Order: sequence, then structure tokens, then C-alpha cells
Amino acid sequence: MLSPTRCICCERPGALLCRSCGDAIAMIDPSTACARCGAPFGAMLCTECAARSWRLDRCVAATVFDGVPAHIVRAYKDGGERRAAALIAALLCDAALEAQRKDPARFDGLVSGADAITFVPATAEAYTRRGFDHMEAVCAQCAALLGLPMRDVLVKYGSADQRALGRTGRLAASEGAYGVVAPVAGCRLLVVDDVVTTGATMDAVAAALKRAGAARVDGLALARVWS
Repeated sequence: MLSPTRCICCERPGALLCRSCGDAIAMIDPSTACARCGAPFGAMLCTECAARSWRLDRCVAATVFDGVPAHIVRAYKDGGERRAAALIAALLCDAALEAQRKDPARFDGLVSGADAITFVPATAEAYTRRGFDHMEAVCAQCAALLGLPMRDVLVKYGSADQRALGRTGRLAASEGAYGVVAPVAGCRLLVVDDVVTTGATMDAVAAALKRAGAARVDGLALARVWS
């Protein structure tokens, strides 16, 4: 009564995400998105991906980082609204299953062929500031929804926040920033993260996992930065 649940986007009382804001989330059509970085509006590899040598096999992004999805991410990561993990996990799982169903030529086995699901870890500084690893909590819920085992296999070195960096800076900062701390040899892994901007983080994670022997690494993100 004193502190009713309010929508994390519009603050309407009643639910963590009201129906109006939920309906405003525009999901990316996987059949018209880049299969490597999740960018919308292109059924083939986008021009940036075509010019890069990727270690990440595929990537699906649920929606564009704008409006409601951006509010959800910020409320969860920086506003301390931990209940948003369930919203993010549901959107991630819906996007993964829809991609596998709608475009099997490119996304077959994204979920059904994965041996385990894992997550991009937070830096030690971010963990201390927030008090939890935001993607670990999301990954646990995704694992339950998709029926996949969850593996905590990655560690991030350093404490750099990439949000202020441009494309070149992100690529440089991500390379070599991740290590593998558990066996992954021969595994087909699905890696979840909240936001993909250039794909540098997902690709660096894939590189670390493949150096450790992973057979395949696919990415799954809530939102793709796009303008």
C-alpha cells in the first residue's frame, strides 16, 4: 500500500511493465536481421560484419535499444530494479525461439542444439557498485525457461566501462578482456548479454571460449544499439 508496484517505464501503478509499454516493444524480425551482430533491417550480413573476421558464429537481438527496452535495461542495471531480470529473460527466450522457428536456414539449433547457456560477466567494479551480476541473474532465468543447463565459465579482466567508447575503442578494449575458468571443450554455447553495440564484447567472449575449445558460440542479446 505504501509502495505499490509501478511500471518501470511510465510509472503507471499495477505492474512492473504495463500493457501499454509492453505493447510498445518492437521485436526485431530475425529473418530480416544480420545473423552475426543482430542488426535489424538486413537479411544478409551487414556491411560492417562482412568486412570483419568474426569468432562469434551467430547473434540474435530481441529488440532495438531505444524507448521501452532502454528504460528496462537502465532500471535493471543502474536503478536497482532486480525484478526486471524476469522481463529481460522472457524477451530473450522469445527472441531465440522465434529466430530458430522463423529462419531455420540461419538459426537452426540456436537453442535446441546448445549444450549450455552462459553469460557475459560484469567487471569486479560493476559487481561491487550494483551488488550483483546483472546478466547472471538473467541467465539463470533463461536457463529455466529454455531447459538448458547454466554454466558460469567466464571472467572479465579489468574495470573499464565501454559505454563511453566509440567503435574503435570498444574493439580494442574487448580484445583479450575475457578468460575461461571452467571446461568448455567441445561445447556448443549460447551466450546472453543485455546490449550489443558493435558486437565487440560478444566476439571477444566467443574468441576466449573457442580458444578454450568450445565448438560453437552463439550470442543472444536483449537489445541492439541502432540508429
